Parts: sequence; C-alpha cells; structure tokens
Amino acid sequence: MNARIRSYINNNYSDPSLIPGLLLAVGAALGFSIKAIFVKLAYNYDVDAITLLLFRMAFALPFFVVIAIREEHLATEPVGLRNLLMIALLGLIGYYLSSLLDFTGLQYITAGLERLILFIYPTIVVIISTLCFGKRITREAVIALLLSYTGIAFAMYHDLQLSGESTVPGSLLIFAATVSYSLFLVGSGEMIPRVGARRFTAYAMIVSCLAVFLQFALLRDVSDLRQPLPVYGYGLAMALFSTVIPAFLLASAIQRIGAGTTSVIGALGPVATIAMAALVLNEPLSWMQVVGALFVITGIMALGVKKS
Repeated sequence: MNARIRSYINNNYSDPSLIPGLLLAVGAALGFSIKAIFVKLAYNYDVDAITLLLFRMAFALPFFVVIAIREEHLATEPVGLRNLLMIALLGLIGYYLSSLLDFTGLQYITAGLERLILFIYPTIVVIISTLCFGKRITREAVIALLLSYTGIAFAMYHDLQLSGESTVPGSLLIFAATVSYSLFLVGSGEMIPRVGARRFTAYAMIVSCLAVFLQFALLRDVSDLRQPLPVYGYGLAMALFSTVIPAFLLASAIQRIGAGTTSVIGALGPVATIAMAALVLNEPLSWMQVVGALFVITGIMALGVKKS
C-alpha cells in the first residue's frame, strides 16, 4: 500500500510544472471573477451597459490585434475565408452577445449570483452536446446538473430578498449569456485545432470588439463617451485584469496541468466574487447564498474531477 501511495504522489505531484500551473489557474480564476466587481463599481456613475462594454473592448482591442499579427507571422498557412467566417460567427456569439447580456444582467442582480450562474456553463455544454450530438449524459453529469441548479435556486432566493422582482429578469439575462458562451465553447472545440488557440481567440475578440463599436455607433451618441474618470479606469481594469491577462493565464495553466485540473481550480472564482462583493460592494452575505455556492461549486467540480 505504501508503495502505491508513493507511486501516486510521484506521478501526480512531482511534475515541476504543477505548482506554476496551479498558480496560473488561480490567477486566471481571480482575474475573471473580479470583472463583475469592476462593472458594479462603474454602474455607480450611471454609465449604461453598452458604453461600459465599449470601454472594455476599446482598451482590449490593441492587445488582440498585436496577437493576431504575431500569430499570422508564425502560422504556416492562412486562416482561410471559411474558417474566418466561422470564427466571426463564434466571436459574435461567445464574446459579443455573451458580454452584452452579462453586463446588462448585472444591472439587476448581485455580483455573487452573476458569477454562480456563469459558472454553470459546463453543465450547459453537456446539455448542448447531448441535444446536438447525441452524446450520453453520464451519472456524474446528472449529479452536477442537479447540484448546480439547486444551488442557483438557493442563490436566487437570496437575491429575491434583496432586489425583489428584478432578480428574475437579471438572472435570465445572465443565464442567456451563459448559454451563449456555452455555444461558443462547443463551436470553438472544432475551430481551435484548425487555426490554433491564440489565433482563434485573437480573431474572435477582434470581431466582438468591432461589433460593440458598431452597436455603440448605432444606438449611442458621441457625447456618451464623456464619462467620469473612474469609468475609464474600470474599463481599462476590465480589459487588462479580467480579459487579456486571465486569458493568457488560463491558456498557460491548461498547457501545464490540463483542462480538468484547471476547471477544478476555477471553482475559486465564485468564492472570490462573493467575498469581494461583500468586502468591496457591501453586498449582504447570507447562509442561503453560501449554501447555493457550495452546491454549484460541488457540482462543477464533480465534472472537472471526472475530466481529470
């Protein structure tokens, strides 16, 4: 038995890339989780969702343009028109539409509930894969679904006591954002092997940025760009710390420790959001929200451990 234990430890914890990979995964989880805090803080200045999303994308766009140019220089063959059109469609679904729905939903619900709903995307991917590709739902997936949606019900009850009827439309908007992002993930699984992860992400983000610019031009006036200085700061913070940097940290973490382990570490995200929402935004923390978070995290970790 001792020999078997030593063998397990050597096989799983002696890899020198393990600790850096875990740290990268933690950094990515924290980066993505703080986005809702920045959004909520910016809303204190009466900026609307479309304008705030514009600032986020405008500050992030230069980074992804540089990445796209670099990846094109390194690529052995061009993207191709067909692949480019598919990337554009996925970018509109996954980064543009999902972000717009998310930013709009955050006007109505707490940051903690938003992060919990977004965190259930693996269960939606399972449902989409079952409905569209006929994949069998495993026992672990069924347990994850039951735990996750029970947890969301607890967390929504917490928000209903705080925000009243606005909780329902806000939660539906965030859920729609989660479905949109899940569709993007299902489609990206086919596209990334063709064009590469960094090139795919760069092009998809560029398309989503352009879509946001177009929407702002059609629905808003140039005068709406004049906002209090903190709004620009929160837009820049979201672009750097909740978009560009965590995207690279996540990719590096997956490369070192695998997608399954990285997804398990991602369970820190909702916990971090709930904690920061209580400390920074003074959002009330109840036992219902804690129980809901535990249900959701347990369900998603069950899927992540199974993948590992």
